[in-house]
Amino acid sequence: MMKLIQQAVVTIVCCFLFQLFLPWWSLALAAGVVGFAFKNKGYLSFLAGFIGVGLLWGLTALYIDLSTHAVLTEKVNRLLPVNSFLLTICVGALAGGMASLTGALLRALRS
Repeated sequence: MMKLIQQAVVTIVCCFLFQLFLPWWSLALAAGVVGFAFKNKGYLSFLAGFIGVGLLWGLTALYIDLSTHAVLTEKVNRLLPVNSFLLTICVGALAGGMASLTGALLRALRS
């Protein structure tokens, strides 16, 4: 359990730093490298990447929403029948989880 939390925190930090300078999909590179570095089983690695990136993207979306007074969020919510926060969190979390799982499976292949 402790390794899961550690991997999620490292994933959050690495993905945040990558996304400061690189495109959005760089989170997959960061989560994959972190998944490779930690020696967790596949499902734990997926869960850590899922939680880490989902939390990061959710908090980032909330910060942007609060700082822009929800102008874009209201427009997107009118266009899509889904809550834009849930959609953002799901897309980021699935990308992070799959990338982290890929890193863990590459490590297992290598052994």
